Amino acid sequence: MANLKAIRVRLSSVKSTRQITSAMKMVAAAKLRKAQDAIVQLRPYADKLNEIQAGLSAALRDTEIENIYAGRKTGNGKVLLVIVTSNKGLCGAFNANVIREAKRLMSEKYGDQSRRGDLALITVGKKAHDAMKKLKCNILADRSDLYTGLSFDRVAVLADRLMQLYISKEYDTIEIIYNKFKNAAVQKLTEEVYLPVRMSSPEGGKTTTADYIYEPDQISIVSELIPKTLRTQLYRALLDSFAAEQGARMTAMHQATDNATDLIRDLTLQYNKARQASITNQLLEVVSGAEALNG
Repeated sequence: MANLKAIRVRLSSVKSTRQITSAMKMVAAAKLRKAQDAIVQLRPYADKLNEIQAGLSAALRDTEIENIYAGRKTGNGKVLLVIVTSNKGLCGAFNANVIREAKRLMSEKYGDQSRRGDLALITVGKKAHDAMKKLKCNILADRSDLYTGLSFDRVAVLADRLMQLYISKEYDTIEIIYNKFKNAAVQKLTEEVYLPVRMSSPEGGKTTTADYIYEPDQISIVSELIPKTLRTQLYRALLDSFAAEQGARMTAMHQATDNATDLIRDLTLQYNKARQASITNQLLEVVSGAEALNG
């Protein structure tokens, strides 16, 4: 039978752990509510912008106007991956899934670019930066600081840099890997092409080219609307990832709290059994001693 003191110490430790996981669950739930409201409000606006941008890109394809954000016929083949994770752990497989997908892309889809040194990374989140640093990848920048007061203006700075890297032809393809928020318990691992801009709907269907009336002119629309759409798209990806992180952490801490409760119940039962056995042994010793004296 286990030592009573050892069981008591372990029981106290598990109770302290349960208090911590329960508190973390409540904190994550509070953050999740705020993050969920933000992403739900942004999605209709972002989806409509993406729809207009896709239709505009398709409309400009048959004109003489150059869309500098569209695909190029020739290029250097260089690829830039933006990997979005969290700064902290304790959120289940949230970060591991993104890192695993990034490794798969680097080895399967962009293996040739990786071997030639034409693959670079920008990490958003300390977990992604630490993982890619261990692999000795070409990390162009680490923007883990964006989560400290996540806002559109701060994300727009990164979006402008990505657009400049594409326009200057330093990279031909820019992709984003992140977790899209679905609900508190489910996150959808997402890989999407950021640049060049797509000429189809976000769902992958065909875009019907509308007969647009441009005001003031097509060139102004391209120079204003598409960059705004790309900034919104990146901000949406980070908001999605942040909300998904809080949902994953809340779920993980809820499971940890339940596991701690089950363990406390088992340890309490084990402690009571050990205590009862100790009392029984002491009573037997007293009875045996009394019988020996009477004999």
